[in-house]
Amino acid sequence: MNTPSELKYTKDHEWVRIEGNIATIGITDFAQSELGDIVFVDVDTVDDELSAGDVFGSVEAVKTVSDLFLPLSGKVVEFNTKIEDEPELLNTDPYGNGWIIKLDIGEGADTSQLLSAEQYQASLG
Repeated sequence: MNTPSELKYTKDHEWVRIEGNIATIGITDFAQSELGDIVFVDVDTVDDELSAGDVFGSVEAVKTVSDLFLPLSGKVVEFNTKIEDEPELLNTDPYGNGWIIKLDIGEGADTSQLLSAEQYQASLG
């Protein structure tokens, strides 16, 4: 399973790439493999201020729908419009073109609960 070491992770199977005050967020390779073929991504929280742990959208696979949980507090500033037409990018390129949102990280947002690649892999058992 692919778990890039430069990213941070959550126990809810999201990954986070922090660059300055912007966090790019997607689902992990493990998550996409568990979900199976992803057919739709729903995010209607662009321009919303949300808290860590809030649902920011959902991913629909052939057999299930799964909520997406925000790993950090902040404002959702961008949705990856590529995945509207090609939701399968979450399956084929979860850490690249399959990113889901960009978040303007809120002041004082707590990053201490984010996991390293090693910690995330250990949490999978």
